[in-house]
Amino acid sequence: MAKQSREWPITLDYPQIWLPVFALAIWLIGRVLPSGADLFVALGWLLVLAALALMVWSAQHFRLARTSINPHGQPDALITGGPFRFSRNPIYLADAMILIGFCLAWRALPTLILIPVFVWLINRRYIVKEEARLTAAFPETYPAYTQRVRRWL
Repeated sequence: MAKQSREWPITLDYPQIWLPVFALAIWLIGRVLPSGADLFVALGWLLVLAALALMVWSAQHFRLARTSINPHGQPDALITGGPFRFSRNPIYLADAMILIGFCLAWRALPTLILIPVFVWLINRRYIVKEEARLTAAFPETYPAYTQRVRRWL
């Protein structure tokens, strides 16, 4: 197991920072410009719960593969089972689902426009670099995996 994959650089540049920043923006805008029916609230919380389940399922596969979940780390294994059969980035997908759920649950429908911004940010800051590391670490298997499984969904 590579030592580097377990180290977490000292930085605030993690998706775990961006998610609450976007969530706070959604909450604040929902307080100022509330919109949406009661049904949206229930659907939003259901989506958040489904996203959390997806996140836990995905994290479990990192643990089973004994590889780092660190977005800045070096991969020790290529995970292709479980939720990774449907998305190459199920945790980032879960993050986006959580934000959509918050837009609905907090009656902040205008903030749905922030979801593509979040997706763009995650693609640019994390996914492109992670894909480069995966390609270098698994030159035979990762490109074939990318042909079978989409980046998000």
